Amino acid sequence: MKRLFRSAIALAALAFAGAAAAPAAAQTPPDVLVIGQIAEPQSLDPHTVTATNDFRILVNVYDGLVRFKDGTLEVEPALAESWKISDDGKTYTFTLRQGVKFHDGSNFDAEAVKFNFDRMLKKDHPFYDTGPFPLSFNFASVEAVNVLDEHTVEFKLSEAFAPFLSNLAYPTGLIVSPVAVEKHGKEYGRSPSGTGPFKFVEWLSNQRVVVERNPDYWDSAAKLQAVVFRPITDANTRVAEMMAGGIDVMVEVPPDNLATFEQDANFAVAEQAGPHVWFTILNTKQGPFADKRVRQAANYAVNKQTLVDDVLRGTATVAAGPIPPAFNWVESSVEPYAHDPEKAKALLAEAGVENPQVTFYVTEGGSGMLDPITMGAAIQADLQAVGFKVKIETYEWNTFLGRVNPGLEGKADMAEMAWMTNDPDTVPYLTLRTDAMPDKGGFNSGYYSNPQLDELLEKARRSTGQAERGKLYGEVQSIVHDDAPWLFVANWKQNAVTTAAVKGFKLQPSFLLDLHGVTKE
Repeated sequence: MKRLFRSAIALAALAFAGAAAAPAAAQTPPDVLVIGQIAEPQSLDPHTVTATNDFRILVNVYDGLVRFKDGTLEVEPALAESWKISDDGKTYTFTLRQGVKFHDGSNFDAEAVKFNFDRMLKKDHPFYDTGPFPLSFNFASVEAVNVLDEHTVEFKLSEAFAPFLSNLAYPTGLIVSPVAVEKHGKEYGRSPSGTGPFKFVEWLSNQRVVVERNPDYWDSAAKLQAVVFRPITDANTRVAEMMAGGIDVMVEVPPDNLATFEQDANFAVAEQAGPHVWFTILNTKQGPFADKRVRQAANYAVNKQTLVDDVLRGTATVAAGPIPPAFNWVESSVEPYAHDPEKAKALLAEAGVENPQVTFYVTEGGSGMLDPITMGAAIQADLQAVGFKVKIETYEWNTFLGRVNPGLEGKADMAEMAWMTNDPDTVPYLTLRTDAMPDKGGFNSGYYSNPQLDELLEKARRSTGQAERGKLYGEVQSIVHDDAPWLFVANWKQNAVTTAAVKGFKLQPSFLLDLHGVTKE
């Protein structure tokens, strides 16, 4: 098996070299799936990353206590066979699957579960310094994780928290090997060990991440021998590699190329709606966007329908606020800002701002960013048409995150961003709440603060009834739409393209990639 696997990887390396030298000759090896990723991963430690680009790898190496049911955002058992919730919604007791081992041979048990969450949440934990853990906000309500016995673990929450199970199914809830963390410390993200259908083999920076089939996987062995994730940051290069046979799967197909693949019998295009929002963060703390009227003016100035129709080729709809329409149980009647340049000019005049100068951060690519350079240029043109003076600064994705996530103060007035999410709580709670400022570990990079919104978000996440939550998040949508801390742009329908040889490939509403059942003829 090892010899065959190494031969396959050698074939893959030759294929990649061939692709670079002569794309038409590139061929991927049999039984090895090669995926063209949009960027280099930041880390293979699921607790330290935030990008869907990384999550697409990680969900194939790790499992969580629960997972999303195929084709839905409903939660089903994974490493936990079952669970009970107390009447007050503050205690969750999980019965764990027995006989499961991490890829390094160590046992999965209740102590391992406790290690994972204590590591993220307790500053006095011996491996807390292997963070930071930017999405540990998802588990802020966890007061204690208690080992009841080897296969039973209890979570005590400070209050009822409706998204708890959904957050456990999200990649931040994936379970890592404590033994591997203890061995590798801060370098764990380069030597990961989970319980998933594929085991880590190697990570060659800016070349590939390779995983191989875990023959002992508790949910039956994967059909593929191995998967190779290749970072190909330039969209045109990804398309060329796909056409030439250098990769088997390409995620996030550029809108201009979608029709070409759809019309070619050698390829299959997959599409799936899911909760996604594309926006630009506005710096509400300093500069022109500290004035609500200027933020609203920006929203009226940009022709979002043209962006959706002409740049994104109808692969998205116009966004109205931070909560995507995929959450159709949220009671919102908010409509997107109309394209009204005269209204935009009037608001700028009312604010006493003439030709406001802004710096706009644009990324070259990234998870869910669609066509960010073209989008940025179109937004720049629309803003300048009503009087803004817009300077664009463009960065590679991971560099971009390193500049945006710590906050825009002193650097920029606006920045592109996209989020894929699992619950209407996630995005506003992590990006718009007063206590989610960058200096507190959150992602409120534009420093927006509204006590009324804070109160609504806390109330909504404590509610256990979907109808009540739907009404509360409708209010959240309305407040944020009016305050306009973002330039609201698009909600995307995700897509991917595979070669005809790939079978069983599906996109999920969670935006994650489940490769367990995929084959390659």
